[in-house]
Amino acid sequence: MTVPLLSVENLCKAYGALRVTDRVTLTVAAGELRAIIGPNGAGKTTLIHQLSGLAAPDSGQVMFDGRDVTALSMPQRARLGLVRSFQITAILPRLSALDNVALAVQARSGSSFRFFRDVSQDAAINTEALALLARFRLDARAASAAGTLSYGEKRQLELAVALATRPKLLLLDEPLAGTSHDEARLVIAALQSLKRDVAIILIEHDMDAVFALADRVSVLVYGAIIASGTPAEIRADPAVRAAYLGEEA
Repeated sequence: MTVPLLSVENLCKAYGALRVTDRVTLTVAAGELRAIIGPNGAGKTTLIHQLSGLAAPDSGQVMFDGRDVTALSMPQRARLGLVRSFQITAILPRLSALDNVALAVQARSGSSFRFFRDVSQDAAINTEALALLARFRLDARAASAAGTLSYGEKRQLELAVALATRPKLLLLDEPLAGTSHDEARLVIAALQSLKRDVAIILIEHDMDAVFALADRVSVLVYGAIIASGTPAEIRADPAVRAAYLGEEA
């Protein structure tokens, strides 16, 4: 039997009397794109916080790549290959787009970033960083300060930075938020290509994108998963239609 890349068992988190995640149990296989959908306030982002290590669960267990990571910090999980991309862009606005990605490449390799290193020493890092920018068609903006990019371009840059860490599992919280139609198409195409190389947990409100990308979908309502299945199964589930999808199905 194949061991899942990620296994979550009975994950619970409460803030006072409000239970934000309620005995969440799910598994994600290597190479799978699992979408997690649900109404606003369902607990989706809090769940991602717990999976990434940003928030500690009150109870339950998170296993990643055969290891119990429940008590590990966000940086410790990232070093193991469990990496998240934030709902709000988290880039260094004064650095160039290329430098933002190069920083992530260097962090992965364990070396420090130095602005005045010999060019030949930086060549491999910059080549890899530029290739990641090109994946999102940002190579023409490589020298531009990240803060001058459009909102959609910043979202794409954030994905390039995340990929520079070479994750085994990428946690994406609304990567299409704020993107234009053309930018969203680029991100969706990039995520399609990523499915060959990395597992992804995707939170996204764009149902067309979710059903086009996901291998499996889990529906979170009031902190609990009420259904999991293929996109076709989720579309046809009457409980899901009543609780969330409605006319969107």
